[in-house]
Amino acid sequence: MTDTAFTRTARADLAIEWQGAWDTLHRLTGDATFVEVFAQAPEMLRFVMQQFYAQVFFGGLVAQRYKQLARLQLSLIHGCRTCNKQNVPGALDVGFTSAQIDALIEDRLDAFSAAEHAVIEYAREIALPNMQGRMTPALFASLRSHFSEAEILELGTAMAVISGMAKLSFVLDLVERESYCPFHSAAA
Repeated sequence: MTDTAFTRTARADLAIEWQGAWDTLHRLTGDATFVEVFAQAPEMLRFVMQQFYAQVFFGGLVAQRYKQLARLQLSLIHGCRTCNKQNVPGALDVGFTSAQIDALIEDRLDAFSAAEHAVIEYAREIALPNMQGRMTPALFASLRSHFSEAEILELGTAMAVISGMAKLSFVLDLVERESYCPFHSAAA
């Protein structure tokens, strides 16, 4: 369990609409701190869970396969253990193999299609530690050969929100970190 200064809301005290989110997060990660803390601001929890995840991440134009791959690449770079515990099953659910996930962890991109390779590279440009990240002409051409401009914008927006929420989760000590995480805990 994480060591946040924020008040947690016990599952039994959560509004009924958030108990399923608590159950899913707890089942995947063993820790539902994010939901427990964000229950203090139900409009923010609603934004994250319903407006962002339900409408943009799980909805939208871009196929789930690409969004799940981007999300996993970001969590691996960011070193979010809680996120990785959710994102590996998400990637498996959309058809990635354990061998492909291992390849991503080991930075071997030969296990991925050209479109998937472009998504991985896009995620690497957006990742928080990459302060020099940018859309190069080569990356744009690679993405554009597989996606419309609207899809590239949607995928980038999804990654930007995920990255921002990851940073907030690190700052508020809502998630567990991997040993290599570049964002240190206040409790450390």
